[in-house]
Amino acid sequence: MPGRFLAMAGALIWRESDGRYLLLRRADHRDVGAGEWEYVTGRLEQGEGFTEGLRREVSEELGIQVEIEFVLRTTHLYRGSAAPENEMVGVIFGCSTSGDGLMRLSEEHSEFIWVTADEAKRLLPEGHRLIERLERADALRRLIPPELVQLNRGGFDAVE
Repeated sequence: MPGRFLAMAGALIWRESDGRYLLLRRADHRDVGAGEWEYVTGRLEQGEGFTEGLRREVSEELGIQVEIEFVLRTTHLYRGSAAPENEMVGVIFGCSTSGDGLMRLSEEHSEFIWVTADEAKRLLPEGHRLIERLERADALRRLIPPELVQLNRGGFDAVE
């Protein structure tokens, strides 16, 4: 019997003022990945598109607004065991913020840190998935023309 995919959106947030990325530590009471470093992620609600869900999740988890700059990658994962009810597909976006002065953490996270890709290599275990994603975000940020970034800020969702 075919299963159904849940959908998720993620935001790797870059701070314009110093070129650092936001990493969040999952709270110890979380059922999956407790204590792990991550970026903003969350499941889409019924009827939401990826960018709409991303903006909602960032607002809920951090209380800030972000600008979407590019699609960083797509993902397929299991949230927990590799069972059909845990299967998810997602889109991870490279986002930016002008600052973190009004940021507040939700109960989902216990702490945050702003890091460069090089600093993340010292913080995280060798081969950690976040290292590759930070390096990829740095490369895309250097290579994507500013005009395309502006176009992407309008979002990626289309209702059909």
